[in-house]
Amino acid sequence: MAAWLRLDRTRGVGPRTAAGLLAAFGSPEAIFAAAPEALAAHAGPALARALQQPPSPDTVRLVDATLRWRDAPGRHVLALGTPGYPALLAQIPDPPLLLYIKGRLPLLDKPCLAIVGSRNASNQGKANAMAFAEALSAAGVAIVSGLALGIDTAAHEGALRCAGSTIAVIGTGPDLVYPARNRALSERIAEDGCIVSEYAVGTPPLPANFPKRNRIISGLAAGVLVVEAAAQSGSLITARQAAEQGRDVFAIPGSIHAALAKGCHELIREGAKLVDTAHDVLEALALSPLAAMHPASLPVRSDAACMEEAGAHASDPLLAALGHGPVDPDTLLAALDCNAGELSARLLLLELSGQVERLPGGRVQRVVSSR
Repeated sequence: MAAWLRLDRTRGVGPRTAAGLLAAFGSPEAIFAAAPEALAAHAGPALARALQQPPSPDTVRLVDATLRWRDAPGRHVLALGTPGYPALLAQIPDPPLLLYIKGRLPLLDKPCLAIVGSRNASNQGKANAMAFAEALSAAGVAIVSGLALGIDTAAHEGALRCAGSTIAVIGTGPDLVYPARNRALSERIAEDGCIVSEYAVGTPPLPANFPKRNRIISGLAAGVLVVEAAAQSGSLITARQAAEQGRDVFAIPGSIHAALAKGCHELIREGAKLVDTAHDVLEALALSPLAAMHPASLPVRSDAACMEEAGAHASDPLLAALGHGPVDPDTLLAALDCNAGELSARLLLLELSGQVERLPGGRVQRVVSSR
């Protein structure tokens, strides 16, 4: 373990360089024992000199801290090319040299699907993410996401309800939790799911680390599902990385008026598969025998569900006028026989009951329950 950590901490050694050195020499110990001229032939003179230097005091302290962290129950450190390292992840162009894992290690061997989306998700987006994750987890698929607020949180929570469970890929050291608001969720995932990081013990939440970890989210999975994403969302980076890694990309469409649907529509135009049920995802991935299973009902709209709901709310003109996309109050006033004060009061009651949410710009949208 000391040699792996030393290699990982050597300045100038990234995932691609490390993979090349390991292919040439076989192990970290062999790399550090190699003659300078042999190292220079594979890595250049500057990096060869860096590899010849003895481990720094900081690296020695990190080795001690890592071994102490690993000795606790349910914790593991996996090195690239060693038993247990996820096979799909090892196939990407720049797999992490080391993985720090907390929780149920066998989850990494299960069929996985990543679910990602906006941190500032709508209530409907979070309900969809939770329901898709729950249904896919019930079918035996492990749900991978990034422990961020919004869609990530909803996906983890939905997956924890079923046997497939969830894998959180974090952008800090494995001993830290970010964001702090998800501490309780992180503890549940460490108990019933799995937390994965490529960052050493004690690594703080540096902004550059989060986009970098997205390749692991997609690399662990057979496909990536984008639930909600704005046009410039970081989720689109994950989806495009997935496509470059040879993974399937799925997207849930939304209203043409919704800013958080723009990214999903962009992905669909680029070739992502449009899905509106979890069974669509299972069939597309051909996860036999999982694809033959029938997951639980989802909140996304089928024709039958729309007809059923239309009948249930036929007596409420406001809900009928809301439809299923963002609506501005002026449009509602034009459709209803009421004044602005009455409309505001009725919308407030629906908002308090969780049937309506307010969107940026003053528009409102109906929320379809996931249960």
